[in-house]
Amino acid sequence: MANENGKTVKIKLISSIIPTEGELEKYEMWLEGNCVEKGANHYLRYEEIQEETRIQTTIKLDEAKAFIMRSGGVNMRLPLNPGLRENGHYESPFGSLPIVTDTHQLAIEVTQSEKVSGRFKTQYDLIIGGNSVGQYTLEIQFTEVYS
Repeated sequence: MANENGKTVKIKLISSIIPTEGELEKYEMWLEGNCVEKGANHYLRYEEIQEETRIQTTIKLDEAKAFIMRSGGVNMRLPLNPGLRENGHYESPFGSLPIVTDTHQLAIEVTQSEKVSGRFKTQYDLIIGGNSVGQYTLEIQFTEVYS
């Protein structure tokens, strides 16, 4: 069992968005973060800097569902539960927005041998005001690094 700070991991994040009206947007980031084990759940934590704003992200992974929680420049709670429409929220300096996720795919794999490593992939529709604004795909691969 890892301590509260977890194990340091290298993270490869690939995000693709196909807006309802628009063209594919895709980006890839390499980050460093932590993987913390609590009971049967794993928490992947990392920090992004977007437009000079720090955003802390925590992804709670269990066997069947996940949550993405962000705080800092934006505050967001994004539940991912295959087969269910789940309510979340998004807050930015411009205001608060209720959102809904319709998760089509969720795959979580965490391996703990000498090093912890894993893969998280999800595909979901983001719904705002009753209408889908796009299809999102997020893929994260992480591997423990020794300090």
